[in-house]
Amino acid sequence: MTASVERQSVCSAGTRPGVGKGDACSGVLPFSCHSSDSCCGGSSPLSCESSSTPGNGTTPEECPALADSPTTLTQALQMIHPIPADSWRNLIEQIGLLYQEYRDKSTLQEIEARRQQDAELQGSADGSPASEDTPEEEEEEEEPASPPERRALPQICLLSNPHSRFNLWQDLPEIQSSGVLEILQPEEVKLQEAMFELVTSEASYYKSLNLLVSHFMENERMKKILHPSEAHILFSNVMDVLAVSERFLLELEHRMEENIVISDVCDIVYHYAANHFSVYITYVSNQTYQERTYKQLLQEKAAFRELIAQLELDPKCRGLPFSSFLILPFQRITRLKLLVQNILKRVEESSEREGTALDAHRELEMVVKACNEGVRKMSRTEQMISIQKKMEFKIKSVPIISHSRWLLKQGELQQMSGPKTSRTLRTKKLFREIYLFLFNDLLVICRQIPGDKYQVFDSASRGLLRVEELEDQGQTLANVFILRLLENADDREATYMLKASSQSEMKRWMTSLAPNRRTKFVSFTSRLLDCPQVQCVHPYVAQQPDELTLELADILNILERTEDGWIFGERLHDQERGWFPSSMTEEILNPKIRSQNLKECFRVHKMDDPQRSQNKDRRKLGSRNRQ
Repeated sequence: MTASVERQSVCSAGTRPGVGKGDACSGVLPFSCHSSDSCCGGSSPLSCESSSTPGNGTTPEECPALADSPTTLTQALQMIHPIPADSWRNLIEQIGLLYQEYRDKSTLQEIEARRQQDAELQGSADGSPASEDTPEEEEEEEEPASPPERRALPQICLLSNPHSRFNLWQDLPEIQSSGVLEILQPEEVKLQEAMFELVTSEASYYKSLNLLVSHFMENERMKKILHPSEAHILFSNVMDVLAVSERFLLELEHRMEENIVISDVCDIVYHYAANHFSVYITYVSNQTYQERTYKQLLQEKAAFRELIAQLELDPKCRGLPFSSFLILPFQRITRLKLLVQNILKRVEESSEREGTALDAHRELEMVVKACNEGVRKMSRTEQMISIQKKMEFKIKSVPIISHSRWLLKQGELQQMSGPKTSRTLRTKKLFREIYLFLFNDLLVICRQIPGDKYQVFDSASRGLLRVEELEDQGQTLANVFILRLLENADDREATYMLKASSQSEMKRWMTSLAPNRRTKFVSFTSRLLDCPQVQCVHPYVAQQPDELTLELADILNILERTEDGWIFGERLHDQERGWFPSSMTEEILNPKIRSQNLKECFRVHKMDDPQRSQNKDRRKLGSRNRQ
């Protein structure tokens, strides 16, 4: 970390209620596992591997400390020393991965962990689960005898080798030598790993963000090439984002220095999400103009293009493009929400830490939604202006531009015309091309005319649309559906028989035109404990408004699928819906894994109840009293 920023005292959100610096471990008990150990859905590779560590499955007979009362355990944890500040700062400074690399490796490990877990559960379905006991546990039986003597510790070194696998919390020398692994239950170790990943990934993110500023933005040649207005659009408020990340990381560091057993991090996340992460909304909302300015600069300024190419070749960038640094803040704020979800899945139900995690998740969800809305608002306004300019009304003009209106889908379909006789069906004159613009509240039906224009001949409110799929009636009527306008532009009912180019295109139009139409499979909100699921194994960027952008390791419920390789799905972590190619995903076959994924998401997204609101008020009051 830079020396220019003084280490601040932990703010009200940085100290857990009832836990002071001297007794940071008093709130950490060896929780019994209230959820299945097979809960890799949405989890990180850090936590997935934790249960395999020798000593995690220690029983009261093997470790006398567990046979005593919780007070004895608390006293044992209080004897564990804090991590020296210099050692922890050294850990942060030696992180060798840029955030882009860290994030990609983490999600790939997450995918592989799910695959292995799916195979293991299917293999154990015959009633022969593998034993969790290992011979090494007996050898470590006497380790906790003298924790106070282990004060001289080596420096921590995390991820110093970019090509090595991730180090876990339990792999740190301090953890290995303390004997704490014989005290904590396996589920608590997994929770420690989840919190540890949030901290170390923030350090990796800060390192990458700092490189964007120092290597690119503050380059002297860059300052001379760019006009101040261009630089402002390109880099936006990245300095504010960097400053918030630095303060956030400092508070997380402070928490880690209190004790090697992390008491909590979600209280700090909650404070920053509620009070400081608005800088992310400002940065991300500028994305549309940022992308356009970057493309224009590459095309119009040779000096800029040459400088970017030169800077990207620097070993510091690890072969990563400049554009990957520009999108860091948006990637981080969405990933941070998932990391908090991973913590939330592992805390004890109805505990104080669950309440804090739920609060943090809710605040982060609000920030992410505001970021998404900011991006959409910028792009939607320009899109609506462009569409209105292309329309010519044959009927009474309908105002297209509205602050509350946006495009959902547009495209060409074939309209069936003429009498439904066998002779007519054999002629090509049966179908005529029409073009549809579907907005969130309005359908406009047009015919394309010369000059990239569209002549509007009918329209209807989206709420007054009904669709019906025709049963198989041969090749001529394949992929045909009926669209009914209960009240059109002439205030009467109208019916259109429309033919799509493929089965997936027909399904996509029907889903968009009538969003409340029943799908083949049920949605997340049905609360059923099984549904066909897939996980994303290849990232996908949406090409149409009705498509869903996928990130690696996303888990989605399948609501509809077509024979030509498209899936209509609902992402579990945010309930966003959309179409995507099935080739970007692989199906989760084991029903136990699918059920566990749904249970975890029900827990993450459960509604606030009066009791939780009262607990939240008490936490806020406690925080104010400590200030």
